[in-house]
Amino acid sequence: MKIKEGFELREICGEYIVVAHGDRNIDFSNVICLNESSALMWKTAVTKDFTHEDLCAVLMDTYEVEEDIAKNDVARIVEEWKNMGIIE
Repeated sequence: MKIKEGFELREICGEYIVVAHGDRNIDFSNVICLNESSALMWKTAVTKDFTHEDLCAVLMDTYEVEEDIAKNDVARIVEEWKNMGIIE
């Protein structure tokens, strides 16, 4: 999987927000806000094609969470990103 081109993560006043470039940014009704852990996953995902395992490893290494918790968190955020149309 990978993040589609034209989306960028920005930190504004301590909040992480995904913004779109060009025509995609016309509709402001679907603002995408990320918490710290999902922003960390985004930063990993945006650099390359990624797998669920890549994102799980980042969560486990950074937050020292159990693998099953990381897998659940990754599955949830990846599904949200798919539903929002920002990954392919």
